[in-house]
This record gives sequence, C-alpha cells and structure tokens, in this order.
Amino acid sequence: MGGATMEPGAFERLSPSRFVSLVFPNPQPGHPYADSLRVAVLDSPLPTPVPPPCTAAMLVPPGREDDWIFSTAAGHLQLLLSSSSENRPLARLLLVGDVPSSSAKPYYRPQSDPDSDRLLRFQQCLLPLILALSPKAAFCDGLPEIPFLSFEDDVLRLTPVERLVGPAAGEMLVEDVELDRSPSAMPELRRRLRFKRMPNLVQSQVRLVLDSSSSNPGSFRPETGSLVQPYLKPMVAGLSLIAPEVGRQVRSGLMPRALCVGVGGGALLMSLRSSFGFDVVGIEADDVVLNVARQHFGLADDGFLKVGVGDGLVLIKYLSTLKTGQDLNSIHGVSDHNFVALLGDHSSGFDAVMVDLDSEDPGSGVYAPPLEFPERSILMDVRAILKDHGIVVVNVIPPCASFYKQMIDAFGKVFAELYEIDVGNGENYVLVASVSPIGIAASHTEDPFLNKLKEVVGDRYMGAVRRIC
Repeated sequence: MGGATMEPGAFERLSPSRFVSLVFPNPQPGHPYADSLRVAVLDSPLPTPVPPPCTAAMLVPPGREDDWIFSTAAGHLQLLLSSSSENRPLARLLLVGDVPSSSAKPYYRPQSDPDSDRLLRFQQCLLPLILALSPKAAFCDGLPEIPFLSFEDDVLRLTPVERLVGPAAGEMLVEDVELDRSPSAMPELRRRLRFKRMPNLVQSQVRLVLDSSSSNPGSFRPETGSLVQPYLKPMVAGLSLIAPEVGRQVRSGLMPRALCVGVGGGALLMSLRSSFGFDVVGIEADDVVLNVARQHFGLADDGFLKVGVGDGLVLIKYLSTLKTGQDLNSIHGVSDHNFVALLGDHSSGFDAVMVDLDSEDPGSGVYAPPLEFPERSILMDVRAILKDHGIVVVNVIPPCASFYKQMIDAFGKVFAELYEIDVGNGENYVLVASVSPIGIAASHTEDPFLNKLKEVVGDRYMGAVRRIC
C-alpha cells in the first residue's frame, strides 16, 4: 500500500470530509487498468446517517485519471453529492482507477464499450478491498451490498490547451473538447474553462468553428457570442420582458446598457454587444480569467464593451452610492478598484444587470449565486442602479429547495415582479426581477429587438418565462 500511511482500523469509522488517496496492486492487471491502482476514499461532509451507512464505489473511466473530476478532493466531493439521494445518502465514496500523472494528457474515448463480463470480473476482484475500506457500521445487518456506480458524460475527446493560476479563481484549465451529440446531431467542438476548486462545473464554453481567415488549414476559432452554456440563452430570454422599452431606445438612437457581474469566457457579453447592440460593462474578480477570455474565448473590448477586475458586489454598491449621492468612503474595498475608467457615464442607470456568480467554497457544493447576494441591502443597491423599466437577471443553482425559496422571497420583497425560467437541465434556473410592473408589455410581435431575441434564443426559452411573484 502506498500514497498514504494509515493506522490499522482507520477506515472503520466515518470521519466527515476525510479524503485519503492510496495505491494498491491491481488484482487483475492489464486492460483497462495498469498494474497499480489508485483508490481514493472520501467521507461525506454531511452528518452521519442512521446505520447502516451507504458506501459505493466508482471506476474512473480509463484515460480520465488526470481529470480534476477524479483526481481532486473537490471533484470527488461533487461525485459523492451528485450520486446521493434523499432516500440513499452516501456516507463514503471510493474511486478506483489508474494513478494520475503530474500533467494533464489528451483523452480519447474508446470506440467500443468495455467487455461487460471482464468488467464484472474486475469488480468482483476488487470487492474484498472495497469491503475492507468500508465503515464498520455498514456491517451491522450483515455483509453490505456495495454498488459500483458508473460515470457518463458526453466527452469524446479532450485536449488540454493551457493551465493557469489566477489570484481569485486559483488553478484553471482551458481545454478543447469534442462532445457527443448523437443521435440528433454530429459531434460538436467546444472550448471550455474549468476551475480546479470546482472541476465538475464548466465555468464557460463556446463553440469552435473553422477559421476561414487562417493560413493553417483545419484551424479553429471561438464562435463569437455563441450561447452554448446551458443557462445563457434563458438569461438572454429574460430581456424579452423589457423588449418594448429597449426597442424604443434603439429607435431613438440610444444604446441599451447592461452590467454583467461575472465575465468568465465573455460569451454573454459578446452576445449582448454583437447581437443586440448593448453598451456592456463587465466586472470579473480575476484578471487571469479576463486574459483567458480575451486570448482563448474571443472576448474583444471596444468603446461599448468594457471589462474590468474587481468585486462585482462592491461595484454595485459603488454605483448605488454614486446615484444616491452618499459618501464613497463608506464603501469597504472600493479603493482597491479603478471603477471610474471602467464605467464612463452610467449615471442614468442600466436596462439590465446580468448576474452569473457561483459559490467559491467547494466544500459546500455547487450553488449560485453566493449566499450574500440575496441580502436585502445588496438587492436594494441592484434596484437603485436600474432604470425604471430595468430588470436583474440571475443564474441560480439551488443546492436545496429552501435555498431557492429564500431567494424568491428575498427578491419578492424588493422588486415589483419576479419571473422564472427553468433551464431544463435539472440544475439551473434563471430568475428575472423587475423594478416596475411589466404586465403584457412584451407582447409586441413586430418589434425588431424582440424578433432578434427570438432568432438568437429560440421559441423554447422565450415561451418559458413565467411570473412567480
């Protein structure tokens, strides 16, 4: 045994959030795994369930052992949480696979599925080891049944592009992937950004298309403003609620204005600028992320698309304070940011504030927005920087029903109306809150802005906007 030294009987007890990586000889060397196996053990951070606690094992797909999803405690935790259910919460999850290397390697999914009989024999060979690493309480009703869970995603091919470290986001990876879109479509090429602290969550992604301007045949470039991240089209669909007002501004020669809190790869900002003619301001906490967006995702600053580095919530407070004439010195952290050059003249307010922020604490699971965002003081500041017809559009990943209910209640106490769009992926919702009642103002079918929204977003999400408060 290698990788860690443990006291005899250490695994008999559950220890919340304990993560241990061990190396064992492979009991069945050869295809698909090497002679040595990495076995990673993670105990759930949640309270120990009523005995017997449930233990499960998962085989790391061969070739994916370097992926942060399987090689880090943060990725392991998300696998444990996503594999648990209310009726069967996992107390311990074991990952079994090849030993990771020190650097990420390209991955190609095997063209054929593994031999099911061989896989079953391999799992049976592992069973004594899995039982030995199970908590003692699991045996209270006799020999426990340890299920082998499967991991499936749509990645056919993965090529690391660049690994970087940012001061706020930490270690991050830019990667090109080929995704399986069968049976309805051909495979699709995308560029993605993931953070090591939360590797199971794709932070940003854009479609890759052939670069006709390149002298290198077969080279690809990011498709500017492509909204392939699942929740981005629903977020843009929220603009349908203010389409008549935006249309009137455009016809009178005024550009609609949007503040994007959280930039990522910049796809949303580029779409608002290039497809809808918005004057866009973006704020991102990490300057390395902004450089990645420019270099790898096609983000292009211009006179009407400006991005800066800083705390988005501090920027909202700064704008609110400017508008209400309060003392800027009262804002904690404002001296760290050069907001003046970024903002220009936004004293008239924004038509839309688009919020795409997730939790920075991987130990608490994936959720969005951060817990402090729905505080009344912050929502009041958001409302203050919006125009009378303005809306705030928020990407929400609720970790539980109570979190989502609290979000809805908080918005309902500050804004006139609240709308919801179900993204349909079982994970994301989009909330749209309006400063003023909207009623049926968005029903004009001949409005060019509304027609452009339908063209970009599609009928599915345009028809999914429903009032909930």
